[in-house]
Amino acid sequence: MPDLFTAFGLSASAGLNAYIPLLVVALTARYTDLLTLNEPFDILTNGWVIAVLVVLLVIEVLADKVPAIDHLNDVLGTIVRPIAGAILFAAAAGNVFGFLDPRLAAIAGFLTAGVTHGAKATARPIVTATTGGVGNPVVSTMEDVASLLTSIVAILAPLLIALAFVLFVILFFWWRSRRRRSGTQAPTTP
Repeated sequence: MPDLFTAFGLSASAGLNAYIPLLVVALTARYTDLLTLNEPFDILTNGWVIAVLVVLLVIEVLADKVPAIDHLNDVLGTIVRPIAGAILFAAAAGNVFGFLDPRLAAIAGFLTAGVTHGAKATARPIVTATTGGVGNPVVSTMEDVASLLTSIVAILAPLLIALAFVLFVILFFWWRSRRRRSGTQAPTTP
């Protein structure tokens, strides 16, 4: 079961930055015993693949800090991030394929990263509009840090990912019920 939580955490972090969790997985699998990648995902541990991931990460990190270019990056990310999520989910869930079909794993990762990316891409224009673009580098840096931390936690303490998800769902429903109650109250007249 922890492999499944790892898979969800990694694919969710790919929705924020496609290359951070790919690089974390590649380096972890290559240099530690914490993560073992089955074929064909073991290609991530190849030195050339790691070098390409580093270059792509640098490009994404820089592009995501510049207003206007960050929106183009998000458009490209609409394709790249869910695919990275699918790869990461299938790679991390490799040990649970006894009961999880690899195609289902890829779909789950694609959707998880896609939802995370959708939230990011929806929020970013609001940040741009309210800060005149000045807030974009700050928010982008926070997203990168969140992606890195989520990737690391997903590998080292996957049960924390499950706990975070449960807390997120509880907070979401609490927020939604408060919003509904405040929106349905009859206005008072003086």
